[in-house]
Amino acid sequence: MRKIVIFVLGLIFIAGGIAAQNGKMSWNFDKDKVGEIAKGFTSEVGKWEVTPDGAAPSKPNVLAQLAKSSGPTFNITLVNGANYKDVDITVKMKAIAGSTDQGGGIVWRAKDPKNYYVARFNPLEDNYNLYHVVNGRRSEIKGAKVKSAPGWHTLQVTMTGDHIQCYLDGRKHLDAKDSTFKEAGKIGLWGKSDAQSHFDDLEVSGKQ
Repeated sequence: MRKIVIFVLGLIFIAGGIAAQNGKMSWNFDKDKVGEIAKGFTSEVGKWEVTPDGAAPSKPNVLAQLAKSSGPTFNITLVNGANYKDVDITVKMKAIAGSTDQGGGIVWRAKDPKNYYVARFNPLEDNYNLYHVVNGRRSEIKGAKVKSAPGWHTLQVTMTGDHIQCYLDGRKHLDAKDSTFKEAGKIGLWGKSDAQSHFDDLEVSGKQ
């Protein structure tokens, strides 16, 4: 009986909108409290809150970035207990508002809120760019021009060793190598300036 219980607990765990199954972790925010940061997430910079969205890929809730920050500000939330080196991360994102900036992206191998990789899609500028942020200073590794319709989009990033690949709606737009951050780090979500966005169905798997 003890072996069976251990197997079941290892197969799936769900609480507060978090699910872990077969080494993967996912968040849909549907069991989290509206008006607060999602369980296990840290509101490092910006205003991150669970918010209802009737058009969410998984209803009823999303995690929203609601701050209208100044131009150079990077709004970021990190996930406690989700430290990965080699990763496959997917999230669904919808741009809600922003006159200076729009959209957002995925963070990984984060040492802290000022040191990490980020791949972000900006529908205002029609681009999808890959950066590393070192001591709070962002440097572009590679960028691509993209055209897309309003609404929900799927962002995906994979990194193995120093090899990074970034996808938007299932199409690979970025392929690069970088060794700025070689160790495991936290994953998270990101936006810039006054970009207000909704995020849903965050999933990650890989080597911790």
